[in-house]
Amino acid sequence: MASHVTSELAARMGKEVKALATSPPEGVKYVETDADQLTEIHAEMSGPTGTPYEGGTFRLKLVLGSDFPSAPPRGFFLTKIFHPNIAANGDICVNTLKRDWSSEVTLSHVLQVIRCLLIVPFPESSLNDEAGKLFMTSYDEYAARARLYTDLHAARRGAASPGPTLTEKNGDEAGEANAEANLAAKRKVEKEKKKQKENKKKGLKRL
Repeated sequence: MASHVTSELAARMGKEVKALATSPPEGVKYVETDADQLTEIHAEMSGPTGTPYEGGTFRLKLVLGSDFPSAPPRGFFLTKIFHPNIAANGDICVNTLKRDWSSEVTLSHVLQVIRCLLIVPFPESSLNDEAGKLFMTSYDEYAARARLYTDLHAARRGAASPGPTLTEKNGDEAGEANAEANLAAKRKVEKEKKKQKENKKKGLKRL
């Protein structure tokens, strides 16, 4: 993209980055990286209060193509998250980055909309089908899984780093697998208890 940069775009991005650094949206923090500011914008997002993401800090980036601002940037979560509108690879599905885009939309607004998505997901247009189905059919199970991912992947562990080490990554994956197994076992027990309760009611009716 650098070879196609115009003075207008460079000026715009200078203003955008300054705005993000000095007066970011609520719950958003601009993160300076070695990436070209004309192609990538990095930020950290705090999980909104009252959601399964509360207490987590999520790293994400906006990738600006050569046709920006005529076309919207692409958004990606770099921190693993369980959410109907966020794919396994971190790709974000939000209308502001698609059909509702206009060249006047600022990157601060884009990040604000993405954080709102953590508060009010849209399972009807999910990128993560499992999360979307759970959200629609059993919110408690969805929230438990989302909280599990938050605790394992988005909890603060000291100073920020470029990414997890191989050992940390393997540990997270093992912890995730164990925690999900525990959740599955818990659901099985609850289902069995419910079945026994129903059978007991049927038996009493026969009496």
